[in-house]
Amino acid sequence: MMIFIASFIIILIAVIAMAAGVLLGRPAISGSCGGLNQVGLSGSCGGACSAKEKKACNIKKQQTAQKDAPC
Repeated sequence: MMIFIASFIIILIAVIAMAAGVLLGRPAISGSCGGLNQVGLSGSCGGACSAKEKKACNIKKQQTAQKDAPC
């Protein structure tokens, strides 16, 4: 029973720490252009992206910046 309680407390602390990170506005985890991108899935805006991916990413960033601009 002590192992269960200790495990529960450790997992609870980890969940609380992750929740605190989200509440404090930590940026989301982002991938790179490696890994799953090499098997045909869409990539992200970092790493060694192709020119086509970088262009699409820049367009998305500009659109997001325009939406977030103060009025």
